[in-house]
Amino acid sequence: MVPISYYSTLSAVLFGLGVIGFVFKRNIITIFMAIELMLNAVNLAFVAFSRALGQLQGQVFVFFVIVVAAAEAAVGLGIVILIARNRQSLNVERVNLLKL
Repeated sequence: MVPISYYSTLSAVLFGLGVIGFVFKRNIITIFMAIELMLNAVNLAFVAFSRALGQLQGQVFVFFVIVVAAAEAAVGLGIVILIARNRQSLNVERVNLLKL
């Protein structure tokens, strides 16, 4: 059996990489990928602690997080396609207005 500290360390590293990608990258696609990485890191922690404690609440919460992440990805992809068509750039610094 793998100790829970391994899972929590991996989750913290993945979350940190997601934060770094979110803060320092300027491409919208990369920012969405960083957000998804952070959500998956939190999901890993939820599943690890849920398994260690022998309860299902963490795994149920992961299911809801995955549903919200899928909806966020679908809406985000639609926004990215719209911005790419109208602005010809996916750079966050160049997209400063929400009006198209």
